[in-house]
Amino acid sequence: MCGIAGFCDFSKKSDKQTLINMTDVLHHRGPDDSGYSFYENEFSHIGLGHRRLSILDLSAHGHQPMIHQHLEIIFNGEVYNFAEIAKELESFGYIFESNSDTEVILKAFHHWGIKAVDKFIGMFAIVIYDKEVQKLIFIRDRAGVKPLNYYFKDGLFLFSSELKSFHEHPNFEKEINVDALALFFQYSYILEPHTIFRHTYKLPAGHYAELNIQNAEFKIHKYWDVIDSYNKPKLDISFEEAKAQTEKLLKSACEYRMVSDVPVGMFLSGGYDSSAVTAILQKDRTEKLKTFSIGFNEEKYNEAQYAKKVAEYLGTEHTEYYCTQKDAQELLPLMSQIWDEPFGDSSNIPTTLVSRLARKSVTVSLSADGGDEIFGGYDKYTLSLKYQKMFSKIPFRSAIGSMMEAIEPKYLIGLNKTYNFGNRYEKLKILLKAKNEQEIMNGVGYYFNPSEVDKLLGTTSKLSTSFDDVTRLMPHNDCIDKMMAIDYKTYQLDDILTKVDRATMSVSLEGREPLLDHRIIEFVATLPSSFKIKDGNKKYILKSIVHDYIPKELMDRPKMGFSIPLNEWFGDELKKYVLQYLDSAKVAKTGLLNVAEVEKLKKEWLENSSFSANKIWLILTFMMWHERWMR
Repeated sequence: MCGIAGFCDFSKKSDKQTLINMTDVLHHRGPDDSGYSFYENEFSHIGLGHRRLSILDLSAHGHQPMIHQHLEIIFNGEVYNFAEIAKELESFGYIFESNSDTEVILKAFHHWGIKAVDKFIGMFAIVIYDKEVQKLIFIRDRAGVKPLNYYFKDGLFLFSSELKSFHEHPNFEKEINVDALALFFQYSYILEPHTIFRHTYKLPAGHYAELNIQNAEFKIHKYWDVIDSYNKPKLDISFEEAKAQTEKLLKSACEYRMVSDVPVGMFLSGGYDSSAVTAILQKDRTEKLKTFSIGFNEEKYNEAQYAKKVAEYLGTEHTEYYCTQKDAQELLPLMSQIWDEPFGDSSNIPTTLVSRLARKSVTVSLSADGGDEIFGGYDKYTLSLKYQKMFSKIPFRSAIGSMMEAIEPKYLIGLNKTYNFGNRYEKLKILLKAKNEQEIMNGVGYYFNPSEVDKLLGTTSKLSTSFDDVTRLMPHNDCIDKMMAIDYKTYQLDDILTKVDRATMSVSLEGREPLLDHRIIEFVATLPSSFKIKDGNKKYILKSIVHDYIPKELMDRPKMGFSIPLNEWFGDELKKYVLQYLDSAKVAKTGLLNVAEVEKLKKEWLENSSFSANKIWLILTFMMWHERWMR
């Protein structure tokens, strides 16, 4: 795992020191080694920078940038099946000087070109400079586990693993994209390909791009899309056949992610996803797996006791840590440094803490993200089905929702005094106007609904996102398939994977995601949705696999999710941050937020911390980010 950064400057103003600055700000992603290549040619100045976290072939043979003939590569991630690809390439006469996947990627590209990516099992953000045809090629893995951002304006092309590199270039213009900010307040994260800045984008997952250095033409191409997997015909196989094939794929994916020349551990929550990965890996091993979990003293948020029981049953070497208000208070000021665009998932705090805990013992840690989106684990799926069934019985439901738009909840005397009535009224409007389960799922997930975003920012987002891809799903996909497919491309990608990448990399820990092996989703997407959610029983096929490893009575419990006690902590030690950062003068100084609306939400929250807590959290997150990066 590493950090990459660089530029192609057609104005020829960028120099090597700027490249070094852009690269070294990513020191946390790669503290073990650094490398820089700087070129001046008739068309541009080109810089390739790399920070290395040594995982495979710890020797100097793994140093980057790496060159083979006319090709030069910098790379962040892992290609786990590199040994098999190397053997295939050896049959074509290739010779390898290292035991690193970087060399295999480079020579695979030399032999097969962009089609080499079809052979890769792993997570990756790759940049290749082809000096023969004068092109820069950028490739991002299928699920989007590894980030790759770029900026292109006035002849300056920048790229990096994290946006913070761009601030090190003197000609980067940090103009806030208000449409992207609207997405943040609506969902708590910014969806690809957008970022918080104008002219700045995320290369979409499953895509590659080419920058022609001779004419500055930039083109993006898709090579993989989860929608294509869902659009394949559903398999006509028995549940037992599907279960056996799924387990086989899980075993392969987990074993691949144990390939390492440094110690490997596992994040364990005690839920089905992480328990599945841990159980599969521990089963035939005599050496104890190292497992790590985070707990909370607030009982309704605490999963640590379940993780401990699973660890004891499987016989892992288990370490747990209880997160406190004091931990949150110490970490909160660092969040805007680690997440260099506004990011509102408050579980980034415990994720950072468990990463710190693991890093004391290991350099690589597996997590089990993706299980909910692939196997159907979220309550919102079954809730959306329930709400659609319930609201479909209401005559003229959409018209009623539209009529509610004209009536402010404060005017509904009597009702307006009931608990959290304003928020529930807004939610009801959305649910009534929703046309299907996917729109209901979106509405349930809003932090600020579109009309609230408009009040806060004076605009709503007009950007297209992967939520729109639901229209590309074939009719044979039912509503469960559609919700999971869209979650895979939105919430999983731009919330969960962003959270885990930044948290692990902030402490120089490589995070690996076995459930996001593309072979798993390609197969599971073709299974009937009843194998995933059956009679309201979520993750049906995964649970059936896990019960063969761990007793059912040890696993069966309500799903808790991974969140922090926001209200409890906000009402005590973290309150001072709200008062400090949501000061009216500071809010006005941004020139972006409606001061009166922020004051109203702050007053509401101060009077009753159970009201508007998530909204206050997002505003606080944005204000802290703004102070750090927009000075």
